[in-house]
Amino acid sequence: MLNLFKRDQHKDQQKNVIFDKKNILVVGGAGFIGSNLMEYLLEKHKVICIDNFITGKFENIEILTQFSNFTFLKHDMCEKIDLESMKELEKFRIEFQGIQDIIYLACPTSYKDISKFSIETIDANSIALKNALDLALKYKSKFLFASSSAVYGDAEDILGSIPESYYGKTDHLEPRAAYNEGKRFAETMIKTYYEKYGLDISIARIFSTYGPRMILEDGRIISDFIKSATENKDIVIHGDENSVTSLCYIDDLIDGLLKLMDSPVFEPVNLGQSEEINIKEVAEKIKKLTNSNSKIIFQDIFKNFQRKLIPNIQKAKDLLSWMPMTSLEDGLNKTIEHFEREKVKLSPFNK
Repeated sequence: MLNLFKRDQHKDQQKNVIFDKKNILVVGGAGFIGSNLMEYLLEKHKVICIDNFITGKFENIEILTQFSNFTFLKHDMCEKIDLESMKELEKFRIEFQGIQDIIYLACPTSYKDISKFSIETIDANSIALKNALDLALKYKSKFLFASSSAVYGDAEDILGSIPESYYGKTDHLEPRAAYNEGKRFAETMIKTYYEKYGLDISIARIFSTYGPRMILEDGRIISDFIKSATENKDIVIHGDENSVTSLCYIDDLIDGLLKLMDSPVFEPVNLGQSEEINIKEVAEKIKKLTNSNSKIIFQDIFKNFQRKLIPNIQKAKDLLSWMPMTSLEDGLNKTIEHFEREKVKLSPFNK
């Protein structure tokens, strides 16, 4: 484990002058987590969002384009980018102020069809990430990386919650390796930039999260269950009546990311809900909240399914004073309301 106190030697890095608000670059900002995060960032900062729309959507950030302190760039970070030469970024005065924070969320993935974006996933965790890290070096930016509980693999040799000290047990040639090993390699790259260049870093290991703007029909239980329930179709649980999971509401995750970004902590930190919940109970709550007539049925676990892990969040509690606060029922209500609004917008009668 890295020495937490070694971080102090990098605090004297020269920073550019901040004229009014911080400039924050969010890579992969048009996705589920990024679009929700930027709503919070825009309350205090200026935000540049970069996305190539492999899995992100313009609809996720459309409302943000109304803010004068927000600019979107459609760009693939596998290609280098010169921020100072772009006319649409002149208002950020990057040549004088630079970029204070870079938040890296870019990593396409499909939970069920794991081969769909396998090459893009490898690129996002290597070439694109290196280009973003080089930008952070250029501007002496704080760099926050969104890692994943996938770095722990299936953790079959662990009972109970997973601490950050667990090294993980993964197969680098198994079907999900592009994502799992990609995140592990990405952490290695970021740690190397810290050690060689003194880059100011944070690594968040994110566990199962749900909320508005989730990807639909991709094997994630909340979005799949809500869609089935609102259409009065069977709610399918891949597993049995004893299957459990961990579910953290998006607002709680964002609170954790912001606290980590503002902290001196550079060791990986788990962010997620530490209390496991029975998946059948989740399905029943969604049925009740949507007044659904759906049946709950059980099917075999689909091919290449990865066991849902429960995080040990003691480090986040101790170092960030963070823990999830949103109840499952409140989080589900907000998520269902969002899905219902989106369904109305997509109705042919509103076109």
